[in-house]
Amino acid sequence: MSLAPLVEPADELTNDEVRRYSRHLIIPDVGMAGQKRLKNAKVLVIGAGGLGSPALLYLAAAGVGTLGIAEFDEVDESNLQRQIIHTQSDIGKSKAVSAKESIAEANPYVEVVLHEERLDNDNVMDVFRGYDLIVDGTDNFATRYMVNDAAYFLGIPYVWGSIYRFDGQASVFAPSLADDAPCYRCLYPEPPPPGMVPSCAEGGVLGVLCAAIGSIQVNEAIKLITGIGDPAVGKLVIYDALELEWRKLRVRKDPDCALCGENATVTGLIDYDAFCGAISDEAADAAAGSTISVVQLEHMLKERAEGTRDFTLVDVREQNEFEINKIPGSVLIPKGEFLNGNAFEQLPQDTPVVLHCKSGVRSAEALAALKGAGYSDAVHVGGGVVAWVNQIDPSQPSY
Repeated sequence: MSLAPLVEPADELTNDEVRRYSRHLIIPDVGMAGQKRLKNAKVLVIGAGGLGSPALLYLAAAGVGTLGIAEFDEVDESNLQRQIIHTQSDIGKSKAVSAKESIAEANPYVEVVLHEERLDNDNVMDVFRGYDLIVDGTDNFATRYMVNDAAYFLGIPYVWGSIYRFDGQASVFAPSLADDAPCYRCLYPEPPPPGMVPSCAEGGVLGVLCAAIGSIQVNEAIKLITGIGDPAVGKLVIYDALELEWRKLRVRKDPDCALCGENATVTGLIDYDAFCGAISDEAADAAAGSTISVVQLEHMLKERAEGTRDFTLVDVREQNEFEINKIPGSVLIPKGEFLNGNAFEQLPQDTPVVLHCKSGVRSAEALAALKGAGYSDAVHVGGGVVAWVNQIDPSQPSY
C-alpha cells in the first residue's frame, strides 16, 4: 500500500549536505524533498547489536537527522563477528557510546541521542515519545511484545526484524497509518513455549545475515519517511541465506487481535516476562530447591575425584557448544534427548544426576523431564557453563 510521507521536510540542505547526499538527490523518487524529510526525521533504533549495527550505520549514512539509540549493554568480543558498528578497541565500552562514536565518523551531521537503560514498562513510553519511527533490533520475545504494544499506544509505526542462524524476517507494523495494517500480535498472537526457540546466544547467527535484514529495515524506514514505494505493511519478508531464497507473505490484520482488534483485551502495558516466560512452569517448579551454584559444583567435583562422592554430571547443550568449552568431567546428552526420553537409557539409576547447560535455562527444562521420569534427587547448575568460566575457570573461552 502507498502511504503518505511520515515526516515533513526540513527547510533546507546545506551545500555540504547536498554534496554528501547527491546520489540520493538525483533519484527522482527521493530528490530534494525526500532528503529534506530524512534530515527532519527522528528515528529510534532499539539495540546496537546484530540488527542495530547495520541499521544505525545506514540510517546515518542516509542522512536521518536524529538517531536515538536504546542500548544498555557493553561490547563483548563475541559481538564483533556481526555487530559491525563496534571494533576491537570498543570491547568493554558501552554499546550506545561506541555506536555514537562510529556514527560521528560516518556522518557528523546526524544528532545522536542515547538511552542507556534497559527498556521496561516504567520507561518505554517516555523513551519512545518524540520519535517518528522505531527500528526494532531486539532479540527476545518479551521486549518485542513490549515494543509493539508501546508503539501502538503512542501511534508510532515501527520496522521489525528477526534473525536466527541462517534465517531472517522483517516487516512493518503501522496500525496508526492504515486501518487494515496489522501489528506484531496479529502475526504472532502468542509467544512460543518457553525454551522452544533458542536465542542467538544459544543457537548462533551467521554474521552477514544481520546486514541483509538490517538493510531491509533501513530500506523500509526510508520508504516510510519519504513516502515512496510500497512499504512492507501487511507483508512478512523471509530470507533463507543458505538457499539464497527470499519470500514475501501476506499478513492480515486480525479482527480478534488482543491489542488492535475490535474487542481488545490488552489496553495497557502488561507483565511481558510473565507473558512470554523465560522457562516453563514445569521447569521453574523442578528447579525450585534443586539448583546448585558453580562453587558448589566445584566442591562436589573435588569430592568425586577423592572418591567420597559419586554423581553423573551431564551437559545438555549441543555438540558444537561442547567443543567450545566444558566443565571437566561432564558427559554430553543434549536437551532434546531428555525431552524425547532417549536420555534415560544413558543415565545410571544408582547415582545422582547433575545437569548444566550454557546459562541454566535448558538444564532446567531437562531437569523437569528428569524429575518426571522419577529422578527425584537430580539437580541443575544455575548459571551453567557461563558462570563456570566467569567464576571458576576463566582460562576457557566464553561464547
